[in-house]
Amino acid sequence: MNKLESLFLAINRWALILMLAAMSCIIMANVALRHLTGDSIIWAEEVARHLMVWLTFIGAGLVLRHGGHVAIDNLHSVLPLAAARALRAGIVLAMLLFFVVMIWQGIVYMQAMSFQTTPATGIPFIYIYVGMPIGFVLMGIHLLLISRDYILHMRFRPSQDIEDADSAADHG
Repeated sequence: MNKLESLFLAINRWALILMLAAMSCIIMANVALRHLTGDSIIWAEEVARHLMVWLTFIGAGLVLRHGGHVAIDNLHSVLPLAAARALRAGIVLAMLLFFVVMIWQGIVYMQAMSFQTTPATGIPFIYIYVGMPIGFVLMGIHLLLISRDYILHMRFRPSQDIEDADSAADHG
């Protein structure tokens, strides 16, 4: 399972890197053209905005995995061990339920917007909004992969890319 999880993480990270690189190049080219020629790329802002939406949803699972989302954990530390574990298990179940609801609502919204197209590029909005259900599926997978350590030990997965002082992984 460890190799499969490593492959999953690598694909998730590379998808983010490629989207961020594409967004940065588009914005930089647009700014350079605007200053050098007075004209800009008509579709640049729209595509960059849509890449930002995808980055947000696709990256949220990695942030969750390393404990980077906002959390209030005072109650965990004052409860007895068994009660704290039960609370964390309840939190994991509530989050999974929320993810399922958001996947469903994302699909409903995606289908409702499938007949509209973006103004500059003419891309159907279904391709933009499919990032939401995909992102929540990824968040669910990341949560399931860390849930055992989170419930039993209140530990997140450490990351080689994040300094220990900046990560919640070692604050549990």
